[in-house]
Amino acid sequence: MASSRIVPLLSQGHAALARARHFGFAGSSLNGVVSLSRSGVAMHTRQNSTMKAVVFDGNGAGIDTQRQRPKLDEDSVIVRPVAVALNPTDWKNVRYKRAKPGCIVGCDYAGIVEAVGSAVQKSWRPGDRIFGCAHGANPVNPDGGVFAEVAVVKGDLQMRIPEGMDFTQAATLGLGTITVGQGLYQKAMQLDLPSASAPSERNRHEHVLIYGGGTSTAALAIQFAKLSGYSVITICGEESFDYVKRLGADLALDYRDADVGAKVRRYTDNKLRYAWDTIGAEGTARICGDALTDSPDLSPAYGTINPKQCPRSDVKSTTTVMYTVFGKDIQFGSDLMPGSKEDFEFGKKFYGIAEGLIRRGLVKPHRHRLAAGGLEGIPKGLKDLEDGKVRGEKLVYLVNKQP
Repeated sequence: MASSRIVPLLSQGHAALARARHFGFAGSSLNGVVSLSRSGVAMHTRQNSTMKAVVFDGNGAGIDTQRQRPKLDEDSVIVRPVAVALNPTDWKNVRYKRAKPGCIVGCDYAGIVEAVGSAVQKSWRPGDRIFGCAHGANPVNPDGGVFAEVAVVKGDLQMRIPEGMDFTQAATLGLGTITVGQGLYQKAMQLDLPSASAPSERNRHEHVLIYGGGTSTAALAIQFAKLSGYSVITICGEESFDYVKRLGADLALDYRDADVGAKVRRYTDNKLRYAWDTIGAEGTARICGDALTDSPDLSPAYGTINPKQCPRSDVKSTTTVMYTVFGKDIQFGSDLMPGSKEDFEFGKKFYGIAEGLIRRGLVKPHRHRLAAGGLEGIPKGLKDLEDGKVRGEKLVYLVNKQP
């Protein structure tokens, strides 16, 4: 019985090899040992034991050309990233030394499945096009980053790349999607979940303020909030007005306007209950506080992705940390955050919702720029991001070739 199943499994392995060659991995050997898992196929390949990766070297981001390949965990999949994207958390993990030396950096990627762990419930097979998010620069799991030729990611939290979307577009979506999920839906705002069908009419007179509309996370938040049926206000630079309105924003206001918070309050007739801040600085928290209703009956809420409180004591403030989605303990310097099964289960649910919306073209990737240099170009990109030289777009790199 077992021998009758080996032939089709080996055929899947040859198909995966063909797809890998098509996407620029001609030098990779996918002729390996094939085994069955509860969720489908796990292909354990005989390949080089080392790879190239961007790591924290103790002072900054550097290139390790002899990094050991990560091992396949039972709840994970091994992927070969084709494209990776930079996020502010990446340079912060390096600059503030949140990682320990040798940690692989990077969270956002898109690539090809190489092997599937035995406990993964989502149906993945070698050769599938995959995208999503990982916990890069993770001192608890130094192999957890994706700025590498091979990466290991949590299998049930990843998404399939839809037809018509390329790897560079898909690489921009993973981290921002779950950040929006936690901020708008699970924790801070607790809005109604988005739907691929017609949004609920009951929310169309309910306003949501999203601060930082020109950022990649806010661009996603605008789209998700509209799919939940809310009226969306965003504060951003005037140069982003046309862009955010194309995404669905009903009103865009300039953050440079000293009276912008009061203008939002007037526009909403002092009824704004929800303000989600994708910047999380002292000034942005103050503006959100100025915009929110002062009616205690409406229970105003402020959410952000940084440890920042709304200056108003009557406003409930919530900070979310997207890394909790992986369900594992998180180490930030001397602080240990325990893993959350609840966050992991919500992540599976929300990524499933998002995958369908992205597949139908209802949620679109953020503007991005394909930067030169492959993995070797990433340290400079992280520095440019830290120095404020990258605005209104995400930097994306191809892992194995240069644009």
